[in-house]
Amino acid sequence: MRAKSASSPFIIPALFCLTLTLVNWAWAAPKYKVLHAFTGGNDGGSLWGSLLLDGRGNVYGTTNYGGAHGGGTVFELVSRANGTWTLALLYNFCSQTGCQDGNASTAGLIFDTAGNLYGTTGLGGAYEYGTVFELTSQSGRAWEQTVLHSFDKQDGVTTPYAGVVMDPSGNLFGTGAGWAYELSPGSNGWTLTGLHSFTGENGDGSAPIAGVLLDPAGNLYGTTEHGGGSKSCGGGCGTVYQLHPIPDGSWKEHILHRFQARWDGAFPGVGALVLDRVGNLYGTADGGNSRYGVIFRLSPGADGRWRETVLYNIPGGTGGESPGAGVVRDKAGNLFGTTIAGGDPKCGCGLIFKLAPQANGKWKYIVLHRFTGYDGAQPDANLVIDSKGNLYGTTAIGGAGGYGVAFELTP
Repeated sequence: MRAKSASSPFIIPALFCLTLTLVNWAWAAPKYKVLHAFTGGNDGGSLWGSLLLDGRGNVYGTTNYGGAHGGGTVFELVSRANGTWTLALLYNFCSQTGCQDGNASTAGLIFDTAGNLYGTTGLGGAYEYGTVFELTSQSGRAWEQTVLHSFDKQDGVTTPYAGVVMDPSGNLFGTGAGWAYELSPGSNGWTLTGLHSFTGENGDGSAPIAGVLLDPAGNLYGTTEHGGGSKSCGGGCGTVYQLHPIPDGSWKEHILHRFQARWDGAFPGVGALVLDRVGNLYGTADGGNSRYGVIFRLSPGADGRWRETVLYNIPGGTGGESPGAGVVRDKAGNLFGTTIAGGDPKCGCGLIFKLAPQANGKWKYIVLHRFTGYDGAQPDANLVIDSKGNLYGTTAIGGAGGYGVAFELTP
């Protein structure tokens, strides 16, 4: 697995060394705002997952570290009429021996129709291999956590990096270690089912660290960081896959693309794929012609085969490096994403970009914001977009407290 930074999401990060630089904002029309700079103390720290928006304009997320018990937090940032944001801690994970609620979350959250929250932790639980959890709240009362499943070695699924998605029946889907899984509610609790084991053999992928995308027909789409059979990358350059439900209850895997590294990219990272209205998939990977990463599209053909198109090669340097967090798409078809490195030459802390389709079929790459360290560094999760086109995201490190930020950007 490629290294993302000197600090692992499962290890307490060292205090980030900040270089405060004067920035000339005159060039930039986009408006960037830090909603909260995390300190690693009671407010938590080290944000590796995406944010979640509610209908009132508030955002929710998780921290990997800190909080009242050292195992990270679930938080809400409440938008105030005067433009400020207030942090509310919904839950504190416990990292101490004997705690079974999970800790070290690196994933974003989802809502169900009743307003309950669901997520994952990479460690902790009954067997110390991570959990899937639910947070519920009655009006005016504190949030209560329920562990829906504690992962065990016997499951084959351990240390889930990504979060979960939910289908209309309330089933949850996710990835961890070498498996894609389903977690189904029932009268006797939740039942875990392994949907596919990624072996890396015979062209299959391996290391499915990114979350899955669920389409309206009930198919799952995702990426693996390794596997696929290409000899250009040793253990393979990674894959894009589809899991299709079969009437007998099993799932069939289709490999939509095997990366080759030289021109089409390699090692797709933690970012989930995004789907447009006509069934095209969009994502990011390292490598490519520039060696600094690619933004790609996969299009289904009438013959059932999928065709990859590299929309843009990340330029490197001040143009960014390593777009591992995937992209989001707005109503006009523009793509937005981040790179975890490159950008400001004094920091190399990453940036936020826009990729806009042009009338001639080409795409225009625009840098919206370069992180300087004080305003965050290493954005390592998918952005989210609201109905007005504002972008929200997180950084793993940096900020005034050194332990990452939650931010808003108005393009």
